[in-house]
Amino acid sequence: MPQFANGMSAERLEGAVWRKSARSNPSGNCVEVAALADGAVAVRNSRDPLGPALIYTRAEMSAFINGAKDGDFDDLADVTG
Repeated sequence: MPQFANGMSAERLEGAVWRKSARSNPSGNCVEVAALADGAVAVRNSRDPLGPALIYTRAEMSAFINGAKDGDFDDLADVTG
């Protein structure tokens, strides 16, 4: 199984299928995610698809997503729409 490291080039994540939220804005300022073969989740900036990817465990992603659903990060974004 391949080894993944935070900050590695997203292009090195062979077979990664990147996706973004349907709520992403049309100008391309989006965060994209991809499930990895070892169960981890990669995150990258859609404006820099060959740039660095951050790698998180499923537990880390669950904690983040649940926190976002609970409004823990609402002060960091425009949540009016």
